[in-house]
Amino acid sequence: MKQKLKQLMILSGLSTIAIHIINRVYYSIYTAKNRLRYPKNNYYEWRFGKIRYTKKGEGSPLLLIHDLRVGSSIYEFSKITDMLAKNHEVYSIDLLGYGLSDKPNMTYTNYLYVQLIIDFIKNIIGKKTDIIATGDSAPITVMACHNDPEVIDKMIFINPQNLYESNQIPSKQTKAFKLLLDIPVIGTFVYNFLTNKTSIEKTFREEYFYSTLNIEEKDISAYLEAAHLPDHTSKYAFSSYIGKYINTNIIHALKEINNSIYLIGGNGKENIHTSLENYIYYNSAIEASYIPYTKHLPHLEAPEKTYGYIDVFLTLQ
Repeated sequence: MKQKLKQLMILSGLSTIAIHIINRVYYSIYTAKNRLRYPKNNYYEWRFGKIRYTKKGEGSPLLLIHDLRVGSSIYEFSKITDMLAKNHEVYSIDLLGYGLSDKPNMTYTNYLYVQLIIDFIKNIIGKKTDIIATGDSAPITVMACHNDPEVIDKMIFINPQNLYESNQIPSKQTKAFKLLLDIPVIGTFVYNFLTNKTSIEKTFREEYFYSTLNIEEKDISAYLEAAHLPDHTSKYAFSSYIGKYINTNIIHALKEINNSIYLIGGNGKENIHTSLENYIYYNSAIEASYIPYTKHLPHLEAPEKTYGYIDVFLTLQ
């Protein structure tokens, strides 16, 4: 009996070591190209960790907030930042848990990001700011504006999160999955399996881009790198996202805020018309436009067209 127990312990130890080696191989492969290391990175020393951001241009301040999906980062806006910087002081931010910002082992929530946005505008930008936010970051921006309307002016949401999805709360299943992902070694192995190159490429083909011909190798590399730097600690924000801990009901806030809101939808994205119409239903002052032949990331797939829509809205008084 003791001999069998000893063999089992040895086998378990060897399995753990093998999984750890596989995790390190994934890390080395996916982070080798340094797509995220821009020459002019700045860091904001926030209470929960360092926040990477860039600053370009002159004019009225504009904050760009990436989506909350795995691999999201400042890179998402890389093809329109210079265009926007012609008339604006543009700040691009890696949210806590994403890109090159710190990625502490904690539960990430909507309120955490609301506080980050408000603190960043007050302490770094220092002026009332327009915001462009993508996907799941739209509800965060709405709540930040509702909590402190003096720091945010106009808001543009690119394919904002469906209001039904934002209402979903953690369940027993999502809580259990979060616990699994947060486990060292084994959880990291599961995370690597879910966020490998094949998975990222599939997401770009099926959800992010309308035409696969527009997908560039550097897009895939940037998302892979952001998903695995440093040492796979991106899994903590991912586990909170999958666990539904970042969701919140924004309908009440959406009804009450008086700020100008403009929605941009990728016309090829599934159910996007219904999603945007729901936003307008709860706030009739909201305007919406659709960019043809795009899906979830029109600012990466069709940057010039996306910039054109944004520029028109931001120049309106």
